[in-house]
Amino acid sequence: MSTRDVDVLIVGAGPTGLTAAGDIARAGRSVTVLERWPSVNPASRAFAVMARTLEVLDARGLTENLLVHAHRAPGVTIFGGARIDLTHLDSPYRFVMVTPQTNVDAALREYAVAQGADIRRGVEVTGLQQDGDGVSVLTNAGDSWRAKYLIGADGAHSTIRALVGADFPGKTILSSIVLADVKVAHPPAGDGLKVGSTRNSFAFMAPYQRRDDAGSWYRAMTWDRGYQVSDSQPVTDDEIVTVLNQAMDTGPTVLEVRWKSRFHCEERQVTRYRHGRVFLAGDAAHVHSPMGGQGMNTGIQDAANLAWKLDAVLAGAPDTVLDTYHDERHPIAKRVLFQSGMLARAVTLHPRTARGLRNLLAPRLLGIPRVRDAVAGSFAGTTLRYARGRGGHPLVGTRATQIPLTQGRLTQLQRTAPGFVLIRERGAGPIDANGLQQAERADDGPAVLVRPDGYITWAGDSTERSGWDAALARWAGPARIDVGRRGPALGFVVRQLRRRLRGEGRAFGDDVPIVVHPPRNRPQYRYRLSAASVCGNELPAVQVAFDDFQRIVIGWHT
Repeated sequence: MSTRDVDVLIVGAGPTGLTAAGDIARAGRSVTVLERWPSVNPASRAFAVMARTLEVLDARGLTENLLVHAHRAPGVTIFGGARIDLTHLDSPYRFVMVTPQTNVDAALREYAVAQGADIRRGVEVTGLQQDGDGVSVLTNAGDSWRAKYLIGADGAHSTIRALVGADFPGKTILSSIVLADVKVAHPPAGDGLKVGSTRNSFAFMAPYQRRDDAGSWYRAMTWDRGYQVSDSQPVTDDEIVTVLNQAMDTGPTVLEVRWKSRFHCEERQVTRYRHGRVFLAGDAAHVHSPMGGQGMNTGIQDAANLAWKLDAVLAGAPDTVLDTYHDERHPIAKRVLFQSGMLARAVTLHPRTARGLRNLLAPRLLGIPRVRDAVAGSFAGTTLRYARGRGGHPLVGTRATQIPLTQGRLTQLQRTAPGFVLIRERGAGPIDANGLQQAERADDGPAVLVRPDGYITWAGDSTERSGWDAALARWAGPARIDVGRRGPALGFVVRQLRRRLRGEGRAFGDDVPIVVHPPRNRPQYRYRLSAASVCGNELPAVQVAFDDFQRIVIGWHT
């Protein structure tokens, strides 16, 4: 039995796995996705894409096409007339995009395939072992895979989570929730999302961008305290209609029910996201109440955080970079669990006094601009941040997407240059920084170094090279120069190395060898040569290697 080798193996072809696959493939790494479903699942629970996720998708060139056939909801009406108002968000996307998850999956699948990811369906992982060099996987077809790293993005009932022995503490908070796509003749007023509730039921309605003369299509969620049955119990149209009429102020006239499903929701989160060379992401790492529509969004952002870090470590960055995936994403999901759970409990309150206080206080609090914007930013993901560390600039850990540039937007730049970006102060000229993408901001803020996932890792004066260079080295490890896809033009390699060394203020000679490591199946490039290096007592270990795309990568450690 032959073993297939890849840089990264991903289990699960949902939005989390597909985002990671596309990003890793775009970085030039070999990546394969294994999905147990033999065909694309036509049903989906998720339907809401938040502003921060829209920014992430825009950096991959996907948002504009998704918005064409989606509904833009400017807010969410919850209870007592209280409204989460998204129209003041510090983002180009001041709304929730409402579209079936199948549309998001299709866009991410096309992105991943276009970047070179290999997606294989009907393949289920049955065994997993890892060692210091990689992960070995067996499948139901008897195939063997070997990868340097593996991402488990295979959902709430994750096989990978079970195989690595990860705990998944938590509890069930609501059962017998019904999801359905319904066509109604008299929809709720307004164009936002709406929650309605009584002491014993609740209903949620989100409009799709689909209507005709007879009515409009909505994604509906219903729950009845008095009808708690197992997930396997069939859902009837009458059950959906009854709860909608009970919970909404004016019961919509349901014309048609096209898709329906019953499920229960839990609050669970793994203790650790990293298990050696295996990483858990999306629903495999955390599940929570569907209230707030955060599940798909959190998973996509897990993937965006992890993918570039795997590429960095594969390129020579320290292994500790991968530890920051857990350090950054675990607290975010923990907060999402708390927020979505709090909303679910508030909606399903039973005591009359508690419901009265809720309905009295919520609209008044959300009417205060500072509270309104804090709640909206947390709901949309735009104010969520990563820890900046002791002594770090206040901007470190925040997203950079909203920074105005003199030309275009950051997400537009990231579509073609997905690496680090140095955004200089307004009026500051370009800096000699080989291989580092640059832009100029159009406001009066400081220079910032932006990570591939759009978050700021350094802020200050762009002329203070030591500051942003140290921040870059923390994530990227040894210096790297990509000198093209043509093959071993050795004179060009020497010139690039000389230029890089000059940029660092080093002297150089021509007597220290560069070791050239050939790619697999390219023995004609197995040789040594003498090239530019450093004179004096402190000599760097210099290496030139070919990656999987035949690009020459130069690196050294001092």
